[in-house]
Amino acid sequence: MADIPQIASSVTSLRQALEAHRYICSEQIATAVYLAYHLRKPVLIEGPPGVGKTELAKTTADMFDLPLIRLQCYEGLDEAKALYEWKYGKQLLYTQVLKQTLDEVLQGARGFAESVRRLHEFGDIFFSEEFLEARPLLKALRQENGCVLLIDEVDKSDHEFESLLLEILSDYQVSIPEIGTVKATREPPLVFLTSNNTREISDALKRRCLHLYIPFPDIELEQRIIHARVPEIPLQLQTQLVNFIHELRDLDLKKVPSISETIDWARTLLLLHADRLDPELVRNTLNVILKFQEDIDSVQGELRTLTDKATKARL
Repeated sequence: MADIPQIASSVTSLRQALEAHRYICSEQIATAVYLAYHLRKPVLIEGPPGVGKTELAKTTADMFDLPLIRLQCYEGLDEAKALYEWKYGKQLLYTQVLKQTLDEVLQGARGFAESVRRLHEFGDIFFSEEFLEARPLLKALRQENGCVLLIDEVDKSDHEFESLLLEILSDYQVSIPEIGTVKATREPPLVFLTSNNTREISDALKRRCLHLYIPFPDIELEQRIIHARVPEIPLQLQTQLVNFIHELRDLDLKKVPSISETIDWARTLLLLHADRLDPELVRNTLNVILKFQEDIDSVQGELRTLTDKATKARL
């Protein structure tokens, strides 16, 4: 491993570096990143949508000044999209060239066996590095000075895709039948996997990873997040909107507001030149923090009560 940067010398310094990049986090999150960096173990980050799982990987890449390679998972994702595929167009073009020069290639060949052998030599060329199209997983292994590999929403992929990840995450290498084993370069990638818990992740994948669960933050931490992301917002409004969001999270909603939606709402209220919450302002901007009409309808009847609770909170 290369010389350890100052920001990774301790959990405290790493947490300070994250916060300097406007990622306000708990000691537990900073510890997970610290261990991932020094142990070169992947981190499986679970938690509800919008709590900063993906943002943690992005911020870590910025913090260490490393390229970020992102693989967005979905149902049906396979190795052709995640790992590698062959440049079929280029292979086809070279096949046409081979056809046009076939007489030259076979000139002097004695018998059928030698002709086939010569053609097989060209077949090996077609499945060489020159014709290989690297996808995110292979690109990450080949980064000379390391990178941050983000495998986002791994729970949306199939179980077969998890099996594909096992070799990569345990040994930082992958086997390509036509070429052989490709190992990570001098610095293996720093890997983050995220999951919104839409399905259970396999034990085999979990064993290869450090586990980190990011819940919704408490009021104090969320206020610090808003201050870091929207520093222009007045303190009174910041306190009121965070308290209002926490009141909403206690309700039986189809989708409770995430941290990202709290940030969007803070920016919205700032754009509207608000300095405090009132029921009409909240009513007109509910669509920023609630994404289902049935949730908006259910909150409308309690709007004044919720606003009153939020505005009576202490600074």
